[in-house]
Amino acid sequence: MKIKIIGSAAGGGFPQWNCNAPLSRAVRSNWTGYLPRKQSSIAASVDDQNWVVFNASPDIRQQIADTPELHPREDGSLRNTPIAAVVLTNADVDHIAGLLSLRERQQFILYGTDRVLKTLEENSIFQVLNSEVVERRELPHRGICEVQGPGGATGITIETFPVPGKVALFLEDENAEGGNFGTQEGDTIGVRISERNGGANLFYIPGCARIDGDLKTRLMNAECLLFDGTVFVDTEMQDTGVGEKTGGRMGHMAISGPQGTLAALSDVDIARRIFVHINNTNPILEPGSEAERQVLAAGWEIGYDGMEVHL
Repeated sequence: MKIKIIGSAAGGGFPQWNCNAPLSRAVRSNWTGYLPRKQSSIAASVDDQNWVVFNASPDIRQQIADTPELHPREDGSLRNTPIAAVVLTNADVDHIAGLLSLRERQQFILYGTDRVLKTLEENSIFQVLNSEVVERRELPHRGICEVQGPGGATGITIETFPVPGKVALFLEDENAEGGNFGTQEGDTIGVRISERNGGANLFYIPGCARIDGDLKTRLMNAECLLFDGTVFVDTEMQDTGVGEKTGGRMGHMAISGPQGTLAALSDVDIARRIFVHINNTNPILEPGSEAERQVLAAGWEIGYDGMEVHL
């Protein structure tokens, strides 16, 4: 099975279009080692013919252009695609807006939880994906699903499970009890991706507010983990002067600190661990920074666009 990271940044990408902070200036100026990154997404295939895309970012047109495996087949019909299915892990704008670029009456199957599919159903703009062409299938909050495409099985199986997260920004309810902004189970899921007949597997969790005991147990002995690397410290956006929200307020846990990802997963046996969904403020994007050194010393990798994982 091949996994390609086609977008390693958080919402806004790197550089973000209107960001004049030092990191965005550096990548915009092509400084050595600073890699531009598109918004959060990966693609998976077991045969290099049928691909499953996880999350449709606003950058999906460019992601397809930059990924030859996702180009229309030269020996195919005048309009065709190797993208057999799209799987959504939540309804964040940076994970669903790209669906609008896939509106050209091209068949594929769209997967999401009941909460995510309801969000699409209630926003009429997503009806450009005619349900007679793009079939929508509901994912369980917890369960196993063999991913299908218009031509049948893709050979990929996913196991879905809820993770602590947050309802999409545009669905927040400021009056919700407990300060959870209306978050319910099904708003955010993680997925375990494997071949249909078993074998190696990879966990993809681009959004996670905290690591609880259930998640630690699930990740034990994982062969590969692609995990939420949005912010290095919880107050990062405040500290850099570009925003007021903490990582926790956005539904993302910090990498560092006693409650951060490095500490929380330090005693979990994971063969390969990679940060994705990295915000443009995160100092791990600066080559040679102390943040980068801490991450690498802890056995983590920093994901980048075009990175491949073979299992």
